[in-house]
Amino acid sequence: MQPSQRMPGIFVGHGSPMNAIEDNDYTRAWQQLGQRFPAPKAILMISAHWMTHGVGITAMAAPPTIHDFGGFPQALFDIRYPAPGDPALAAQIAAWLAPLPVALDQEWGLDHGTWSVLVKMYPQAQIPVLQLSLDMTQPAEWHFELGRRLSALREQGILLMGSGNVVHNLRRVALHAPAYDWAQRFNDVMREAILAQDKDKLIHYEQFGQDAALSVPTTEHFLPLLYIAGSVTADDQISIVAEGMDLGSISMMSVVVTDQR
Repeated sequence: MQPSQRMPGIFVGHGSPMNAIEDNDYTRAWQQLGQRFPAPKAILMISAHWMTHGVGITAMAAPPTIHDFGGFPQALFDIRYPAPGDPALAAQIAAWLAPLPVALDQEWGLDHGTWSVLVKMYPQAQIPVLQLSLDMTQPAEWHFELGRRLSALREQGILLMGSGNVVHNLRRVALHAPAYDWAQRFNDVMREAILAQDKDKLIHYEQFGQDAALSVPTTEHFLPLLYIAGSVTADDQISIVAEGMDLGSISMMSVVVTDQR
């Protein structure tokens, strides 16, 4: 594969499921990402919303659209994202990650952390999509190092994506509220760490005390970022393609890692 065909790594701050049916600065940034790069062979997504003990990868030919939320308009539940799966590729990735056990999952599908973004990036749903689960028994550094291993998939034309939020505290959300001071401070220090490739600050984010504790009260929305941070190589450039704080306590920052060879 020619270097110019190496796919990016992308972390998307996905925020509310409503972004799937709304038009705003964030969704327009996602649309632009879908147009910016050549169509990938497949997409491997690490979503905040598939948490497991151990690692699984979706391995069905036609993954279902999962509406893993409640209390939203019917229009959101009506959305289907009929992207194909790729059982053969799932098996290849699982074998390649050995001796790490990876279960070939036939039950999960595509949750809203995946389809609410991809419906904007690739609205025709023509690209095969696989999800890799978050093993919640493992520490942050383990997820970062798995991202480093997965980086090689980019050489094979596979788009590596993480979907979560750098700051995600649903207990503190407030309609039309400006960013909380603690949320903005933590977001800013993580932004600097991402651009500087400061592994220590990203993996050991809890060193930022109360700001970190409030911004990352649970880890599932933060961990997908570590996969993309871990996938960065010496030939990559890192850029921020979307920014903002929704509802006071949800960071919408999105990050793109691109090969500059």
